[in-house]
Amino acid sequence: MKQDLIVILDLGSTQNTVIAREIRDLGVYSEIHPHDITAEELKAFDNVRGIILNGGENRIVDGKPVEIREEIYELGLPMLSIDYPQSKCEEQFNELPGEKALKKFIFEMCGAEANWTMKNFIEDQVELIRQQVGDKKVLLALSGGVDSSVVAAMLIKAIGQQLVCVHVNHGLMRKNESESVVKVFRDELHANLIYVDASERFLGKLENVADPEQKRKIIGGEFIRVFEEEARKLEGIDFLGQGTIYPDIIESGTKTAKMVKSHHNVGGLPEDLKFELVEPLKQLFKDEVRACGVELGLPHDMVYRQPFPGPGLGVRCLGAITRDRLEAVRESDAILREEFAKAGLDKKVWQYFTVVPDFKSVGMKNNARVFEYMVIIRAINTIDAMTASVEKVDWDVLETITNRILSEVENVNRVCYDMSPKPPATIEFE
Repeated sequence: MKQDLIVILDLGSTQNTVIAREIRDLGVYSEIHPHDITAEELKAFDNVRGIILNGGENRIVDGKPVEIREEIYELGLPMLSIDYPQSKCEEQFNELPGEKALKKFIFEMCGAEANWTMKNFIEDQVELIRQQVGDKKVLLALSGGVDSSVVAAMLIKAIGQQLVCVHVNHGLMRKNESESVVKVFRDELHANLIYVDASERFLGKLENVADPEQKRKIIGGEFIRVFEEEARKLEGIDFLGQGTIYPDIIESGTKTAKMVKSHHNVGGLPEDLKFELVEPLKQLFKDEVRACGVELGLPHDMVYRQPFPGPGLGVRCLGAITRDRLEAVRESDAILREEFAKAGLDKKVWQYFTVVPDFKSVGMKNNARVFEYMVIIRAINTIDAMTASVEKVDWDVLETITNRILSEVENVNRVCYDMSPKPPATIEFE
């Protein structure tokens, strides 16, 4: 079923995702597009019911105000303007409209129907995947995280055995994670899974690399190389499945906003990529991805497992990666997850993990002076990964976690708790 679409044109607003989510919450599908989209590109969607011109504080780029093309006004579509002085719309607001005004625009002026459901979205994506892929094969990086798992389920529904899943152990996985991925997908879900242990290869490429952006690009690039090698062993591989979601695209930069950080599946791909991308989740927020997974019938534990960055522990072992600090991150993270589960926090806290910086501090162990690393705990809550608040963990729980880390993890003599929300901090600690 073709879903009605309200297009938001980004004219410098920092609230694009807010209004997109509000519209989706009303049951109408909404997408954000750049201000300079052409009339022909909009017509190609074939289901646009209205346009919102969303201006804001980033309206001036390189000394000039961003503006929509004059041809957009000639499409005859209902249009609403927010904080956009150059607008020719009759309906204008200085700030985000309230729910009543938004409903009036969407349902009365645009005549849109509330037909945005996860079932409809999946049906649309399955059809689009089949049209794109045809009788070819898709290679998918299956980390076992939420995004890749949901993409795998979507692709299996669309093209079945034409999907080839590859799990790469890059040596930066959480404790026992690769073993769990193989068990769940190969043994229980009977996926066509290829397991590649490339841990030494990745760690060698990352030796002496401290900059987090460089680490992300190296890891992303090396992933593609591994896939190309695997693809050469197979026949008919023309596509690469990706778990790209909407916050990945936004944080990697738009025409009116600077990049927050690159993502291995957005900004880290090499220019000579040999595959065409299949990205069925790229317009979904994180909570919508989970809802999609549930609708596809994935196990609850898989859909609601801890988010994990593509570069893995590589971005949580701060600075140049060393094996002793990498092991400290892996072991302390396992303790944190175990104790959060005991306290019931695994069902309450959206994301929690540990990081280990690349500097040491003085401490005392067995009546002797030691010079060791610290472990930093981060626990945050969020709906869409665009903003995040810090979880107020009970002191007794933190004390238990601290005592276990200090007694069980080698080369560590301090434990700290990160109190920084997003913004100004990001979710990951780098």
